[in-house]
Amino acid sequence: MKKVLVLGAGMVSKPLVRYLLDQPDFSVTMASRTVSKAEKIINGHPNGEALSLNVKNDAMLEKLVSEADLTVSLLPYTYHVKVAELCIKHKKHLVTTSYVSDEMRELDGQAKKAGVLLLNESGLDPGIDHMSAMRVIHDVENNGGKVVSFRSTTGALPSHEANTNPFGYKFSWAPRGVLLASRNPSKWLQDGKEVSYPGEQLFENYTLQDVPGIGTFENYPNRNSVPYKEIYGLKDAETVYRGTFRMTGWCETMRKIVALGWLTEETPEGFSGKTYGDLTRHLIGVGPRENLPKATAAFLGLETYSTVLKRLEWLGLFGDEPLPEDKDNPLDYLNVLTLKKMSLGKGERDMIVIHHEFIAEYTSKKEYITSTLLEYGIPKGDSAVARTVAFPAAIAVKMILNEKIKLSGVYIPVIPEIYNPILDELEEMGIKFDEKAKDLS
Repeated sequence: MKKVLVLGAGMVSKPLVRYLLDQPDFSVTMASRTVSKAEKIINGHPNGEALSLNVKNDAMLEKLVSEADLTVSLLPYTYHVKVAELCIKHKKHLVTTSYVSDEMRELDGQAKKAGVLLLNESGLDPGIDHMSAMRVIHDVENNGGKVVSFRSTTGALPSHEANTNPFGYKFSWAPRGVLLASRNPSKWLQDGKEVSYPGEQLFENYTLQDVPGIGTFENYPNRNSVPYKEIYGLKDAETVYRGTFRMTGWCETMRKIVALGWLTEETPEGFSGKTYGDLTRHLIGVGPRENLPKATAAFLGLETYSTVLKRLEWLGLFGDEPLPEDKDNPLDYLNVLTLKKMSLGKGERDMIVIHHEFIAEYTSKKEYITSTLLEYGIPKGDSAVARTVAFPAAIAVKMILNEKIKLSGVYIPVIPEIYNPILDELEEMGIKFDEKAKDLS
């Protein structure tokens, strides 16, 4: 029996655990701070076990890692290195769906020496986006061509029929990560030149993009795309861009939320109010007698009838709802409010859109290639986010434990022996990219 330890029981864990429990000769121990969540996912399966774990309990964490053949860390990314070090110590493999940190990358030598694989970025974005892009890039190269331009954008969105709030967004995972990402600086290559913007200008630099057959979305840059020229082996590419899709109106609204100070993690100095409206007043420096929407419009340089202002009012940033007593900063207050107002309903579908664009040059022709994934969640079942994050990681776990992958060190899924079998199995599940090519010669 191959033993898998899954750390965390968040919104994307269920499809991964159920997939692994369906494998012959696999057992799964699921350890979570809230054991009831793990128990619900295990659902009495004879090869599954749910345990309560405080990840700060080093002795118990080490015991669990040492007893498993492979650990899947679905914990917040800040814990991955701690888990990885235990995996190296006990010669166990690790799979995560998070970006590789510098600290994780530094473990490469130790992992190789221990003969263990630390596979990261094996979810959706990062994950499926890497794999599907690399399959096209390698296909171009294997046919004697070179990629001179690469653009890749992913969106986790409500499906069009579930797009029923003025933000055009619904959370199928915890909002805090989405809100934190709203502060990221951005950098990419455009026609051979680096373009960069600080985090506060992220939402000022978006474009409108039509994705054929799916819709028109806002596209804004996703973190630092420049390293992907090397990661993807795009030595001839003059443009390298990775972006995020949102419904129209998102970027301007989030830019104004940033400007108000609602994404800060510091406790507001001198604040003694009790409601969301009180905190907005404090952030813009106006007293209780002033008309708050009008004062906010003036602070942000907006007309009082602007759509952005209406969205802020709908969310409750001018209202009398009490601030959560167990939080102490604007970001965490906003996290609670957005989860309450903008969660995906049980009978609603979310959708994943990944759209790659390549310009490939060959000896006698030039092509514009697109590779597009559209995946919907299952109403009253698993979300598209959960499925597309969980299944690639679960397939990777199966491949590692069945010795179909025999690598050691720190990796992401950009090599054929990892991405081909994962993409092939995803296609069997119906998670398939539609590829098109247009002659530009």
